[in-house]
Amino acid sequence: MRIGYARVSTIDQSLNLQRDALKNAGCKTIIEDFGQSGAEKHRTGLMEAIAATAPGDTLVVWRLDRLGRSLVDLIDILSQLAERGAEFHSLTEAIDTNSSGGRLVFHMMGALAEFERNLISERTRAGMAAAKKSGKQIGRPKALSDKQIQEAKTLLAEGTHSPKTIASSLGVHPKTLQRAIRKAKGE
Repeated sequence: MRIGYARVSTIDQSLNLQRDALKNAGCKTIIEDFGQSGAEKHRTGLMEAIAATAPGDTLVVWRLDRLGRSLVDLIDILSQLAERGAEFHSLTEAIDTNSSGGRLVFHMMGALAEFERNLISERTRAGMAAAKKSGKQIGRPKALSDKQIQEAKTLLAEGTHSPKTIASSLGVHPKTLQRAIRKAKGE
């Protein structure tokens, strides 16, 4: 039996393309994960799809990246399938572990995909470091200016206004005000 597995990372994406490809590949059963990242190792649908396999079955995915993000995770999933006597087939990359050539291609594609993700991550970190070095703000802008924090501290010290009132007048949540004051003190 051919069991299909489909996944999208965000709720804005559609599973229709994957469903159609899996149906055309002869999958009678298609198990899905909706709005789950491939970086999550324990996805409900994936665990169910693996558990549904029996000796001689094949788990089919539209693309390799639908199954997992790291080579280690991909190999772990294939090992779980092998323990169950099942095979794996990726339609887009034409990887089919029913053959030794398919297993070789699987390992090579997985390694290249992981290498590409690592390069992207390294470039991102280098870009952030360069921006930080040149004085650019990294991450979310501050919710409160230094002047607003100082005014809030003064009002709190006077005891004439509550933290909730001060936060409301500044357009932030009281917890945001509390964190900003604590950070300004260097805590």
